Amino acid sequence: MGSVEEDVLAGVGSRLRALRQARGITLAELAAETNLTASTLSRLENGKLRPTLEQLLPLARAHEVPLDDLVAAPPTGDPRIHLRPVRRAGMTVVPLTRRPGGVQAYKVIYPPVGQASALAPQTHEGYEWFYVLNGRVRFVLADQEFELGPGEAAEFDTRLPHWIGSADSQPAELLTLFGPQGERAHL
Repeated sequence: MGSVEEDVLAGVGSRLRALRQARGITLAELAAETNLTASTLSRLENGKLRPTLEQLLPLARAHEVPLDDLVAAPPTGDPRIHLRPVRRAGMTVVPLTRRPGGVQAYKVIYPPVGQASALAPQTHEGYEWFYVLNGRVRFVLADQEFELGPGEAAEFDTRLPHWIGSADSQPAELLTLFGPQGERAHL
């Protein structure tokens, strides 16, 4: 196998780990989704096992990404960005960055009050910054509550209990930067 193919396959593990961590799931949970063993997934993520197409297809399906994203296929010459929204817990998340690891950018659309998931603050590793593009946002951070409108921004350590959602009967649109390792946004 040539060096180009080896370079492509060498980067698959870190991309797989970044996708799994961005979803906040364990190897065991991903194993249940893909019918691959947690041991196989761990070895793929650590680069100790060369991925096969039979392994990559269920992983791409589980992470809801094109197979090209897993192997970092070279660009086709088309400069257009093909955004693929993901719907989770009533909200729509549009990834704006295509590389694994580091600070990730997203456009997030929270559904109107009544269509959103119940207020259930969560915690996880990382640091988040968001900017309200449209609508009003209810932001709960630990024992504080805020309402933000268009043009306002907030940043916080995601290890603190937090919840974000629309503050009224209209959807809320945010630009979000998230650093899974605690990277802060620099303005």
